[in-house]
Amino acid sequence: MSLGSALNSAVSGLKAQSASIAAVSENIANADTTAYKKRDVTFESLVTGSSGSSSLNQVGGGVTYTTSQNIEEQGLIENTGVSTNIAINGDGFFVVTDDPESQPSGYMYTRNGDFSTNEDGLLVNNEGMILLGQATDDSGDVTAANSSDLNSLEPIDLNAISGTAGATTEVEMDINLPADSDIYTGVGDPEYVTAIEIFDDLGVSHTVEQTWRKLDSNEWEVSYSNPYQTSLGSDSGDTGTLSPATQIITFNGDGSINEIGIDDGTGTIVYSAAEPFDISITGLSTSTGASDVTFELDLGTQGQFDGLTQFASNTSDPDIEISSIEQDGVRFGQLSGVEIDDTGLVTAVFDNGVRRPIYQIPIATFPNSSGLTNVSGTVYDENERAGNLNLRLPGEGNAGSISATSLELSTVDTSDEFNKMIVAQQAYSSAAQVLSAVDDMFDTLISAVR
Repeated sequence: MSLGSALNSAVSGLKAQSASIAAVSENIANADTTAYKKRDVTFESLVTGSSGSSSLNQVGGGVTYTTSQNIEEQGLIENTGVSTNIAINGDGFFVVTDDPESQPSGYMYTRNGDFSTNEDGLLVNNEGMILLGQATDDSGDVTAANSSDLNSLEPIDLNAISGTAGATTEVEMDINLPADSDIYTGVGDPEYVTAIEIFDDLGVSHTVEQTWRKLDSNEWEVSYSNPYQTSLGSDSGDTGTLSPATQIITFNGDGSINEIGIDDGTGTIVYSAAEPFDISITGLSTSTGASDVTFELDLGTQGQFDGLTQFASNTSDPDIEISSIEQDGVRFGQLSGVEIDDTGLVTAVFDNGVRRPIYQIPIATFPNSSGLTNVSGTVYDENERAGNLNLRLPGEGNAGSISATSLELSTVDTSDEFNKMIVAQQAYSSAAQVLSAVDDMFDTLISAVR
């Protein structure tokens, strides 16, 4: 080997170890970066001499290096308790973009799930990347015809989610009618009033009053008033017409409910075993603008004690006792937050207690994830080396699962990086010594010539 070759070898060593130190520096700097994949430097010997010369006389001509990231390496999962933080446990990436108007060709991929809502109502991670998802119906099913197509994705936009309300569809009553009540024969005799709150499709609250009268032993009559708007009071007038308006209810000797009789419209009372039945309110369109409401009223099961009962009251003055009156309608509510669960389902949470699925987060996988191009930070773009993209639900096929309220940690091990740094530092110093020795030898050679 000539002095020039020795000089080149030392210089290549300095360059290679500089790259190693740079990789160690980058890794240590990103030890706390969410979903960061450590960068490695690998070295390969260079050989001088012609291809026909004997290998016994060849001397290494230096070193070359390449840098790489093991994108497929799994980082530890840490729970953060933040409802919009998500991590992938296994293969795959979140699909993101830096422009909400971008087309699929501009979509990128990341495992950084440190998302939060920005001022535009978009879910954005700490690198400014907008999370993409697939719109769902109220059951959480993706509405797109082809959920494996990138064109099914759109930015998760919470500002597009308006408030919500829910009409009443079911009412359950658990009350006791006083068996020791006097029989009602006319004005002045005991009667008891309860009330049911009903919501229409617009979230407007209506009150329906029930008047209970004992007609005979084990027989009661209940009359339903037309609804009035709860906030305006009973003097505000009817908001609709309720049907049926009157029922006859009979009880067994043990206090359990027996039958419910309803006027068939001709004045004839038709009795049937106690079970849930429909009550309709019509005419709401002229008062609140809402559609008609039909709800199922459950007063209990024949022969059971799961609804209406007839027992003696616990007071000297007989009175009705209400255990519960429950209905499933809700008043209008504004969006108060969003949650993401382990299936990748994004659920809108409203301040009226309603929870509604709005988006599904898919997982993008590639045959060779390590072939992706690192755009910036923890953001990658597809290319031919990565292979064809597959869009799947979390946990489907080779797609990883989602860990809710969690983040994937960096794969950097600082103790390992410090060890690499010491080795690179020593190698760099040694290459510098070779460089100094070669310089001295050149000086000696020049002096001899003189």
